[in-house]
Amino acid sequence: MLDEGGLKPLNLRALAARAGITAGSLYHHFEGKTALLGELAAGGFVELRRELEAADRAAGEGGRLRGWATAYFRFALREPALFGLMFDPEIAELPAVAAARASALAVLQRIVEEVAAAQGRFGNRLEQITLAVWAAAHGAAALSPSASGDEELIGEVIAGLEVLFRPPPRA
Repeated sequence: MLDEGGLKPLNLRALAARAGITAGSLYHHFEGKTALLGELAAGGFVELRRELEAADRAAGEGGRLRGWATAYFRFALREPALFGLMFDPEIAELPAVAAARASALAVLQRIVEEVAAAQGRFGNRLEQITLAVWAAAHGAAALSPSASGDEELIGEVIAGLEVLFRPPPRA
């Protein structure tokens, strides 16, 4: 239903009817629409985290950030309605959603720390690097012109980040 009409027209009665259950049974499990959408968004972050971890396992040592960003971008384009819900301002701040988002972002934080350590970089800027990579991948997904995606766009964004974060030449 999210894919069909977005967030605004979604209501529990229509959702229950489509699922073939009574609206009362939904209210037995969820306090209301916001609680249901929060569970859906939190589940989206759990799914995203699994995909990010799989991309990290599949990436070679030199391509871990690229693998993470590409997986993030592909998830956003494959699941645009769910992705939008995951970052909806009203839903995003629910405790379960915030915790699931932090768990997914922790995958990137770990990758940044490990890549930086392998390059001999340590310091207090790793959290800022994590946020820059996340913002770039999220921005690329938002800028993508269609749900079919533009792999060139995320490739260019990643290339720019690689130049930005490349270790300085040794003197």
